[in-house]
Amino acid sequence: MDSVILILGLLFFAFVALGVYAGVKAVGAAKRGVDRTISQARRTVEETTLRAKSYGQTGVGGELAQLRLALRTSMRATQEALQAGAAEDASLAESLGLFQRLSVHGHELDDELKKLEREPDRATVASLLPSLKQRTERITHSADSLRWAARDRARQFSEDSLDALNAQIDVEAGALRHWTVEPDVPVRGQGGGPQGDTSGRSQSQGQGHRSQEPGQEQRPGPGQGSGADEGAARAITAADPRRQAGYPWQKAPRPETTN
Repeated sequence: MDSVILILGLLFFAFVALGVYAGVKAVGAAKRGVDRTISQARRTVEETTLRAKSYGQTGVGGELAQLRLALRTSMRATQEALQAGAAEDASLAESLGLFQRLSVHGHELDDELKKLEREPDRATVASLLPSLKQRTERITHSADSLRWAARDRARQFSEDSLDALNAQIDVEAGALRHWTVEPDVPVRGQGGGPQGDTSGRSQSQGQGHRSQEPGQEQRPGPGQGSGADEGAARAITAADPRRQAGYPWQKAPRPETTN
């Protein structure tokens, strides 16, 4: 009885611990989801504000907003492309590491541009704009290079896979149409029946038996086998009566004799 109570107590504590663990995991997942939603909403609001400033504001403030918008757009597009490609291609892991190092410089530049937007000395900010534009172009150019290289790699893999698939489909289609290519099929009559084949075979066999006499062998002359007869022989190769498997009622041809 004591052992049963002990087992029930252990099961109860195990279920309680499992419930606490599942609750903590659920709370953590919900918190991460909320944080992700808040960050996405904040990013959307910031980009909308920057887009409005770049279009509606002139002067130094508008140029700073354009630089921040171009930087954030390029970096976000490259990050999404590399993360999506790294899930399928392990070779992009190094590219993703390089992008993370580039993101450090991008965050520093974005923070600097954000501080300069609130700077009251517009003359000093205007003097810094050429160097800020150069830094922004360098970072966006590197990000764009990584993004397009990853896309070109994925497209090349897709084209190679499609070429291999097309070759396999062509082979399978040729195998399914096996009746269209048969070089050894004898020519049939116009009606599609085997009458022409049977009559031709019987005539050739009769001519072969009539041409052979005891003690004699008919050999082709030097001028034979040319012209239309040679073309017909290449088109339809007649069966050799000496090599043809005879029927039980046929007389086998005599072998050649050498004097």
